[in-house]
Amino acid sequence: MTKRLALSGKPRGKLPFAPQGWPFILTFLITTGLSFAMCWTIAGIVSVLLLIFCLNFFRDPERDIPEGDLIICPADGKVIRAESLKNGSIRVDIFMNVFNVHVNRAPMTGTISAIEYIEGRFVNASFDSASEENERNRFQLEADNGAIITFTQISGLVARRIISYVKEGDTVQAGERIGMIRFGSRVDTIIPDGYTLNVSVGDHVIAGKTILAKSTADTQYEEELGG
Repeated sequence: MTKRLALSGKPRGKLPFAPQGWPFILTFLITTGLSFAMCWTIAGIVSVLLLIFCLNFFRDPERDIPEGDLIICPADGKVIRAESLKNGSIRVDIFMNVFNVHVNRAPMTGTISAIEYIEGRFVNASFDSASEENERNRFQLEADNGAIITFTQISGLVARRIISYVKEGDTVQAGERIGMIRFGSRVDTIIPDGYTLNVSVGDHVIAGKTILAKSTADTQYEEELGG
């Protein structure tokens, strides 16, 4: 079953936290204060730990975005797949654990030409089957240079909400915040022919900062200069 995912939420303001985290942060801040005020030590310690977890999970730092004909990483996490496909395109899958930043970013400057939300299961996001079985939100980005990039937010075992900051037809800049996934998940990216893979399985990557792929023409030129 497929349907459109309604626009949900906005990117962060001046404070370095995703706005979707404030209900959790404020709740545990209040329960922490009340627990210690009532001398409920154990409850207070639990509330402090949950508050720290939420502050860490919903953090949303600024990033220095690389410039050029580059595919920028859309998610923080660990690369669990990085390979060239038979049609010449490239696939990069990134797994985000609960300690990673979970705000996702646009891989290039361009227009969001399509968004498709697909209902599904909540199996462990590190499993290959998660790409086809789990709840997910697929973006198609038509870059200014004509490249079509597909990247998909995929829910995980404990992730229960996919959030989109953009809608179809929106113009985005490379590295711009486009959404987030709450509590553990993954992002799969399909890069068209004409680009050279720049990461490997096992690499730890940073959204809006790590370069997933470079233009093949630019890569060849750099190799010629180096040679």
